Amino acid sequence: MKTVLENLYSGPLDKLTPPGVGEPSGQNSILRAIDLLEPGQLEAQLTRFSTKYAQSDLRAVASVWSKWHFSPLISSTLAANLLLEHELPVSLDEVRIEVGPEGQTRRLWITDTGQPLDSQNAFTRFSKLIDRHLVPLITALADYSGASPKVFWSNAGNLFEYFTESLQTHPLANPCSVEPARELLASRYLQDGRRNPLFRPVNYVTTKTGEGCERRRRLCCIRYLIPELEYCSNCPLVRKSRPSKAQV
Repeated sequence: MKTVLENLYSGPLDKLTPPGVGEPSGQNSILRAIDLLEPGQLEAQLTRFSTKYAQSDLRAVASVWSKWHFSPLISSTLAANLLLEHELPVSLDEVRIEVGPEGQTRRLWITDTGQPLDSQNAFTRFSKLIDRHLVPLITALADYSGASPKVFWSNAGNLFEYFTESLQTHPLANPCSVEPARELLASRYLQDGRRNPLFRPVNYVTTKTGEGCERRRRLCCIRYLIPELEYCSNCPLVRKSRPSKAQV
């Protein structure tokens, strides 16, 4: 029988892997997410991930790795939050990671399917995701790699905005489902006065023909620093020398 989370993985989520719930299989390579705050463990994962590239820039490697990690984290958190009004246990100390063969996050494992939201407030309902997972992990990634924290927040924000808009088309969505996430993205400051690191991560730019809009990140993810990779399909930089190749 499918879990309540697995039932969410239809429509815009049908090609994604839902988080595992409970005890992960002992046959898989499992890492406690909290252990990524240890420099040695983070170094091990990023070193392993970098071996897929002939030449690698540590800043870019960390950025690309973060996108692999943020995608299952943010998609599952938003789906549960906006469609079920449940808060998933996604603090770093509550999550385990199923690590892929190249060191990337392949799947998340959580202890349970979450609890009903304590508040409908657009800021507090995402506070666990932001303050107890993204903030400490992004700090560790920036400190180790030398990349600006803004790069990682841009990666997280890009995915947060993408999945927010995608979930509007989910079969379980109603016309107001994604409004709390949109409200968060539109706010320059968090409720406690801190700058919102997820503020407007994406711009929609009118095409040259004027017949539509193109989705553009506000900040580059710097993946182009790895020679084998190109600019993302929604990169804000002017792409002069190399055609774009999309995605992670």
